[in-house]
Amino acid sequence: MAKDFYQILGVEKNATADQIKTAYRTLAKKYHPDLNKGDKQAAEKFKEASQAYEVLSDPQKKQMYDSGAYNADGSGGGFGNFDFSGFSGGGGFDDILNFFFGGGRGETQRQSRGEDIQVNINITFEQAASGVKKELHFAKNKSCASCGGTGAKDGTKLEKCPKCKGSGKTQYVNESFFRRTVNVRPCDECGGTGSKILERCTECKGRGFNRENITFTADIPAGIDDGTILKYSREGNAAKKSGGINGDLLIGINVQPHKLLKRKNLDLFIELPITLTQAAMGAKVEIPTAYGKITYDIPEGTQSGQMFYIRGKGIKAANGRSGDLYITAKIDTPKGLNGMQKKLLFELEKSLSDKQQPKVKSYKDIIKDL
Repeated sequence: MAKDFYQILGVEKNATADQIKTAYRTLAKKYHPDLNKGDKQAAEKFKEASQAYEVLSDPQKKQMYDSGAYNADGSGGGFGNFDFSGFSGGGGFDDILNFFFGGGRGETQRQSRGEDIQVNINITFEQAASGVKKELHFAKNKSCASCGGTGAKDGTKLEKCPKCKGSGKTQYVNESFFRRTVNVRPCDECGGTGSKILERCTECKGRGFNRENITFTADIPAGIDDGTILKYSREGNAAKKSGGINGDLLIGINVQPHKLLKRKNLDLFIELPITLTQAAMGAKVEIPTAYGKITYDIPEGTQSGQMFYIRGKGIKAANGRSGDLYITAKIDTPKGLNGMQKKLLFELEKSLSDKQQPKVKSYKDIIKDL
């Protein structure tokens, strides 16, 4: 029978990441083998809680688990198959918490990664609807071609850092009467690289990268919305450690608002001012869209506030989906009428039959309803 990871941690399915983390910490402290010597039941509960935390703390694994696509019987790997024996007797319980919640031995196994670069750009409403190519100019760290990103002069070798023994990190232990805390930090001897340069590269001065101004062409897809962040993998800064990977380029999209059109997801909304005559008799009117003007037939007898919609005339997304265009009629009532105009309107109102009269409640009727 599949294990219920939420039940194991004692949290609801809509629990936040912090709530999941707190629940695991509580169980880890309660059932840790160092605190329950020889208790097989506690060891099993600790193992289950660790496996549950590994899945529910990872957004991708959590999504798979929630959809039933994750093998939750423990055979899929994870903390359930992890050997915790290496933590016993040394750092003990505090070591394993450091491993799970920042720092620790697992950190040194991660591949070195350069910093991300974020660039914000402004585009027009029409460019966001149709898509556009934008040329960007910015500076970034590029791996030094002369030394291959090692920071060492061509032809020389790197030696393993004697302080961290090539791991790039050092442990700092704080001991008190009640507990032992292990903190992991980048090695100050090698700057976290794990290696020491015998002879520095003259091109990059031993950094392994050079600061360069580059031009990058971003392909902004059709239908993009304001506030979207596009990610271009590995187009960011070079890693500071040889053999690492570049960071990402993040492009924040700021879309300038349209003067008349309002957008919600892929749908467009517009308030269309029409004259009293157009509303009463109907008319062909031009309506702006994100892709140019279209002609629409306003029907005879249109009321102020009445809404119409045209299917497929909203935003067209890059995946082929299209939104709709919603039109709200707003009758522009004439002002400053002279005596003759007022008389004509009065005569018009008198000539209307009961069926032709607009269905407007009187003030007395409104009060009566209340």
